[in-house]
Amino acid sequence: MPNEKRKFDLEERTAKFGENIVKFCKKLPQNAITIPITSQLIRSATSIGANYCEADDAESRKDFKHKIGICKKESRESKHWLRIIAVACEEHKEEIRIYWKEAKELNLIFNAIINSTNKND
Repeated sequence: MPNEKRKFDLEERTAKFGENIVKFCKKLPQNAITIPITSQLIRSATSIGANYCEADDAESRKDFKHKIGICKKESRESKHWLRIIAVACEEHKEEIRIYWKEAKELNLIFNAIINSTNKND
């Protein structure tokens, strides 16, 4: 079933994004500047996948839209924290750029899902 495959792919993609951010943050120096930023980044990045799983198991259309909306907000927040960590850890800018791009793509995907559900209301 193509629809189930797509759901699984997005579930896997959001989980991988969270995992990659955790691995990346473990490589960063731990200091007064990076600790709070990486903490926020890890929270927002891992929240995307968790909320997508909840959306996939939503009890209603309204619940689904709400959880997808959270995914959209968390992906946008991840972009913000990646931008900030790029200033704090300039030596990692190229790797950060890859993660920022993925966060942007996820944000666009969730925005498209929201827009398509709005059309069906």
